Amino acid sequence: MATTKKAAKAATKGLEDLFLDGLKDLYYAEKKILRALPKMAKSAESEKVTAAFEKHRMETEGHVDRLEEVFEKFGKAARGKTCPAIDGIIEEGSEILEDYEGAPALDAGLVAAAQAVEHYEIARYGTLIAWAEQMGKADVAALLKETLKEEVATDEALTGLGEGGVNQRALQAAA
Repeated sequence: MATTKKAAKAATKGLEDLFLDGLKDLYYAEKKILRALPKMAKSAESEKVTAAFEKHRMETEGHVDRLEEVFEKFGKAARGKTCPAIDGIIEEGSEILEDYEGAPALDAGLVAAAQAVEHYEIARYGTLIAWAEQMGKADVAALLKETLKEEVATDEALTGLGEGGVNQRALQAAA
């Protein structure tokens, strides 16, 4: 009987429901990232890596604000739902902090962990933008595109940090 009720309820769910679930997931992720970035910034050895994490923390506050605006446009309270994917990615970052604290490779590991977060966010924002456009919500898509642009720029900046010396310093110091 319970399976039948569940199936009947699922049969009424559409793209807007899926969008809102994804929105809750991203909201949870952004809030979680907001709590992780200060620790990453403090732990980084390079001033450039620290500055990148601090800059992205400030941007992430804006991401949360935009997501809250999207919830509002749908007449929903802004609330997240547990996202095992971001929890796992952040846990991997925490393991790098623990395993490489004081090591020459710490910054390279932190940059890699941050890029894993960015790639997850880029994928999720891209999907939500496509769904918003499909639903005719151009205003929502525009808000999400602002954030996606910042996420892509952060990913490119992180790549620049790696290619700009963080990875090489880790290699040289380990040799």
